[in-house]
Amino acid sequence: MELKVWVDGVQRVVCGVTEVTTCQEVVIALAQAIGRTGRYTLVEKWRDTERHLAPHESPVASLNTWGQYAGDVQLILHRTGPSLTERPPSEGPPLRGPERGLHRQSLPPLANLSSDAYIA
Repeated sequence: MELKVWVDGVQRVVCGVTEVTTCQEVVIALAQAIGRTGRYTLVEKWRDTERHLAPHESPVASLNTWGQYAGDVQLILHRTGPSLTERPPSEGPPLRGPERGLHRQSLPPLANLSSDAYIA
């Protein structure tokens, strides 16, 4: 299956996505395609409603719950901050943990990433 995700205002297509593909795997595939590391989350947007998807969630299963409205739902890759390796040591200890309802994850350097999903 192909999953359409908006990245920096451009729609990207992630191929090879199944019901068992996680948001984390989609984020990794997109990060590899755009050549960036950092902290990302997938956001599900319908009209004025946004929901941050958890790294372990299936974006396909989430879209399926929308039924006839699934075609109107946008998935957006949102960069929430730098990866831990991008932070200068002078910035001190990490700030407080993730906000309630917001799931963040750091991606390893691109050379260490591997995923079955790919960007067309």
